[in-house]
Amino acid sequence: MNDKMNRLLKVMLIICVTILFPVNNLCAQEVWEELAEQLIDEDENDSFQWENNFEELSELRENPININMATKEQLERFPFLSDQLVENILYYLYKYGPMLSRNELWMIEDIDRQTIQYLLPFIYFKTPDKEEYKHTLKRILKYGKQELSTRVDIPFYTKAGYKEYSAETLKKNPNKKYLGYGYYHNLRYSFHYRDQIYAGITMEKDAGEPFFAGRNKKGYDFYSPYLFIRNIGKIKALAIGNYRVSYGYGLVINTDFGMGKTATLSTLGNKNRGIRKHSSTDEYNYFRGIAAAVNLNKYFVLSGFYSYRHMDGVVQEGEITSIYKTGLHRSRKEADKKNVFTMQLAGGNITYTDNHLKLGLTGIYYFFNHPFEPDLWEYSKYNMHGNRFYNAGLEYGYRWHRFSFQGETAIGKKGFATLNKIRYSPMQGAHLSLIYRYYAHDYWAMFAHSFGESSSVQNENGWCLSGEITPSRYWKLFASIDLFSFHWWKYRISKPSQGVDGLLQVTFAPHENLTMYLNYRYKRKERDVSGTNGKITLPVYHHRLRYRLNYSPGELFSFRTTADYNHFHSLGKLPGQGYQLTQVITCRPLHFPLKTELQGSYFYTDDYDTRVYIAEKGLLYTFYTPSFQGEGVRVAINLRYDLNTHWMVIAKFGQTIYMNRSEIGSGYDLIASNKKADLQMQLRLKF
Repeated sequence: MNDKMNRLLKVMLIICVTILFPVNNLCAQEVWEELAEQLIDEDENDSFQWENNFEELSELRENPININMATKEQLERFPFLSDQLVENILYYLYKYGPMLSRNELWMIEDIDRQTIQYLLPFIYFKTPDKEEYKHTLKRILKYGKQELSTRVDIPFYTKAGYKEYSAETLKKNPNKKYLGYGYYHNLRYSFHYRDQIYAGITMEKDAGEPFFAGRNKKGYDFYSPYLFIRNIGKIKALAIGNYRVSYGYGLVINTDFGMGKTATLSTLGNKNRGIRKHSSTDEYNYFRGIAAAVNLNKYFVLSGFYSYRHMDGVVQEGEITSIYKTGLHRSRKEADKKNVFTMQLAGGNITYTDNHLKLGLTGIYYFFNHPFEPDLWEYSKYNMHGNRFYNAGLEYGYRWHRFSFQGETAIGKKGFATLNKIRYSPMQGAHLSLIYRYYAHDYWAMFAHSFGESSSVQNENGWCLSGEITPSRYWKLFASIDLFSFHWWKYRISKPSQGVDGLLQVTFAPHENLTMYLNYRYKRKERDVSGTNGKITLPVYHHRLRYRLNYSPGELFSFRTTADYNHFHSLGKLPGQGYQLTQVITCRPLHFPLKTELQGSYFYTDDYDTRVYIAEKGLLYTFYTPSFQGEGVRVAINLRYDLNTHWMVIAKFGQTIYMNRSEIGSGYDLIASNKKADLQMQLRLKF
């Protein structure tokens, strides 16, 4: 009787929610790309590529999961879901059973309209299939899905590195001309069965690299093969080939993505991502070998991994003097850096998890075939050098009702690092968190990446307080302040220094077709005054303001307007400013499988410090967020044509015109014009 009453009550609530809070899935399908834009850090941390995570989100959009069968591990893949919200979703499914429609998402505690919009493109609603399938080879081959895609980028300009030079000129300077033609090209093949078996290979040639010529007589410059199995029997994860590893909160190892300091505040407790496949074109942040994780029982998971791979860099007199991370091999000088030394790495993790407590121990040991002895400046004198290195860390976490505590403490050959977070939810829709981090100046972990002002887990101390409140379904307010200090020198800071980073964002979503937010960020840091050889260090101040409006009057058109303003100044110098205005128009014909997106931008900046970032829609598995300085306009058009369920074609044309210069770039990338235009094309076959 109670079950019938609960079911009846649930149906009545769903009807009410459907009437009061309708959700337009067509609008939501592109909102997640805006999330990606916000997650990408625009500061000095942007060297850590976000491509891996964006590719996974793209794959999940193409292959959504059944929310009624979703596991905690699957939900933790979404960077916009906090650990608390993941628990709330699972609790709702446990208490009320399968969701009947997307409108039922409104009944989950602490969820808001924006999060629902982010989540909808990745899920669908279906009653769970209780039938147990045996994973036979016949069944895997019958129900597995395959995908083949290729991409080519064609520039309508000529960089200095592609010009023709005389034999005498090239004899004197062989690096003056790139070894290959100016096209970019990649080829991907992938196979997956449900959410358990993945296999494939990614091949890539960057612009300027030879193709079936020179040192690439076998074709592409980069090959990334992988086999990945998860959640079959006792096997939680098994990777052969290229893979990535992340444990704890990134103090020991994190070859995943960097979301940016601000975005990490709400998702820091959701970072233990374990072993994952590497299928992107990122040529640095991965391992090659074998990795496995086994469920020992209900509470314990044991993992181990080994990697042996060639790496790029410079070796002089038997010593590694630098590690090369770009993956570009266009000139003889760059090609000479390819695969010049090897690195071996072994490590493991054991994790205990129950309903409230989580403990994890991670350790790695790695070494090169040559000693690593880089040329160290005064600010980098504590960076690693030698041949053999190790790191170990203890992860811990405890959840009790609306209170949670998480953290990790790690050690290396020298120094230590610790990060701890307290999170409290005083009421539904309100969250407070306090993060403390201390990264010693002499701590070094080659593969670490975590929350912080700097891109490395080293030489940093800070307290960060943040709060978020959702007073209604339509409003969300977020504020944070981070007080940080560096106890040793930094690049362009020739003394210990300190700073502050503050953020205030207000989001308003009065309707499923109308959302907007206003974002203000203030940052104060210290910097050496140019021309003083580090003898004078003064504070610099940076103000950034952004307004974003998304509007969809119907299913045919949608509009996005963005306005940015930057103000940068330091003592004794005239302040600089920069601003940009971007308008995006998207058209989705109801009875024709062609989607068109037109984007136009105007930007003006006084200098590099006031540069602006303009995000635009890319091809599959890509996201394009370049920076601009000076004065100019940027226009881009993106066309996607889905011929049927098997074939898809994307074409994107973009052009940038500068009004205050006659040349673009410098060195081998110099373009002798104020215009820069590119055409990108992608073809995908699913079978």
